[in-house]
Amino acid sequence: MPPDPPARRPPGLHDVAKLAGVSHQTVSRVLNNHPSIRESTRERVQRAIDELGYRPNRLARALKSNRSRLLGVLSASSSQYGPSASIRAIEVAARAQGYFVITVNVDSAEREEVERGLDSLLDHAVEGLIVIAPELNVLEAFTELKVSVPFVTLQSTADSRDSELSVDQIAGARAATRHLINLGHRFIAHISGPGDWFSAQARTAGFTAEMTKAGLAVDAAFEGDWSAASGYERANELLALHRYSAVFCANDQMALGLLRAADERRIAVPRDLSVIGFDDMPEAAYFHPPLTTMRQDFGELGRRSVELLLRKLAGTAEYQLSMQPELIIRASTAPAPSAS
Repeated sequence: MPPDPPARRPPGLHDVAKLAGVSHQTVSRVLNNHPSIRESTRERVQRAIDELGYRPNRLARALKSNRSRLLGVLSASSSQYGPSASIRAIEVAARAQGYFVITVNVDSAEREEVERGLDSLLDHAVEGLIVIAPELNVLEAFTELKVSVPFVTLQSTADSRDSELSVDQIAGARAATRHLINLGHRFIAHISGPGDWFSAQARTAGFTAEMTKAGLAVDAAFEGDWSAASGYERANELLALHRYSAVFCANDQMALGLLRAADERRIAVPRDLSVIGFDDMPEAAYFHPPLTTMRQDFGELGRRSVELLLRKLAGTAEYQLSMQPELIIRASTAPAPSAS
């Protein structure tokens, strides 16, 4: 067999300079948006770049400048809507600031697994880290490790230490519960998330606080695992008690399971049972009926996490660290049957 032809060398800086009829220093200044370059020269260099399909060698530039322009994301449970939406938002916000993102998903809360993920990111010379650790064990494992670069953690509490960016889950859960109470509901159940998640703990705490403030009985939460299947299972348990006129679900997916269970039992939502969720996932507006829920602005959360990290890199970390969820009222909640 004839030998494979040699691989075609990608165009380089000198190729662009030759085609544009300028020095390679001028091409470098154009790539770095130097203000001294005439517009006609900039356009000529850009035409040469487009014609050759030239792409700057980011690794070489990083070695020369000692800047990788890389941010790392260490994420646990990224298959869930909240973490996955946060990652997408972080990537968009980072690109807007001239950074690229490398994401490592941690499948286990074990310290060794978290350490391997962290080592992988640091091996790529990331300048800073964003840690999405909604599970208590993952954050504990991370905090035990010595991290050599600035980092930001995306948490689900209102605890605003200088490395944390949070959505005030307790306030969001209180607003959701208050909405049901204001509609006249007095027997309200809570389908919670897993007990080892910050957000589940905070939403249960908010629910309990608002019910207690109103002088209403707080039954034990029906614990799910964030999935629609677990919402369906817990719903069948609570609906069999014939006790509740409203349910606060700790996320929209479990609310979806609840709607299915109610429909099978011929319980009309919201005439017989009001349902509210949390997150405002894109599909929530298309549930039957459309779901009342608490909206978390994951796009803003991603933008703020990148901004906070870049401020820490620059040594100016003063920042508003807590965000408030927004109540989105749709057709799944209505006055309690006895209050209508």
